[in-house]
Amino acid sequence: MFEKIRCYCYSKKNFLFLVFPIVAVLFFTACGSISNPDNGMTESVAAPAPMGETSVSGYIQSKITVNSSEQVAVVPDIAEMVYAVRTEAKDAASCQQQNNSDVNNVIGLLKNMGISETDIQTTDYYMYPIYNYSGNTQRITGYEASTSLTVSNLPIDSLSDILAKSVEAGINNIQSIAYQSSQYDEAYANALKLAMESAKTKASALAEAGNCSLGNVVGVHENSNYSSARYTDNALSSKMRQAEQMALEDTAGAGIMPGEINIGVNITVDYLITTP
Repeated sequence: MFEKIRCYCYSKKNFLFLVFPIVAVLFFTACGSISNPDNGMTESVAAPAPMGETSVSGYIQSKITVNSSEQVAVVPDIAEMVYAVRTEAKDAASCQQQNNSDVNNVIGLLKNMGISETDIQTTDYYMYPIYNYSGNTQRITGYEASTSLTVSNLPIDSLSDILAKSVEAGINNIQSIAYQSSQYDEAYANALKLAMESAKTKASALAEAGNCSLGNVVGVHENSNYSSARYTDNALSSKMRQAEQMALEDTAGAGIMPGEINIGVNITVDYLITTP
């Protein structure tokens, strides 16, 4: 009998020991205050701020997001040109030999004009038979070979002369000319700075209209792509590709007018705002 009573009391004691802390937490949470026995004062328990907002000294802090785009114009001073030597001959061996000879002449010319070997790259080569489909019989009448060269860092001031002399050396197909600027990095950085200034102007106007206080930048995202392809002269390239129907030497000697390069950026900026 004694053992049963002692076990019952022990179990009830453990039950109270487990339940009491839970009840106490629920009670203090509902009351919203906790007494601190160390100093006899009562500390207030604040309700959590909504997600995306922060409560600071009675103010609610949130974000305002703006997009900004800016451009900086620069005058190009270098160019990248892709052109080719195309050769036809009766047999494959002669066609390849003549094509290699003309390509080597062009490369030698470029080196003599001060173009670095690292700026000259063979980017494409092909050779295929030429067929005569007259009648019901298909027969090979010759072969055609083509080697494309990509030449970079060409000075704009010398581009017309380089084109004319390259044609004399064997170039007979010009695929593209892209104008570039050696000051591209600096201009791109300036465009980013202007975009940040424009973003702040927009954010300030929006904050004022919304009766908010504009705070610090809390996030920046660069949406534009930093690209090495600056500006391609499609008009001149198209004119060059028609060189078989006109005097190629006259076309290659045409004046080069690169104009300007517009370097554009686009960014998204997050600002902290404070609302009473």
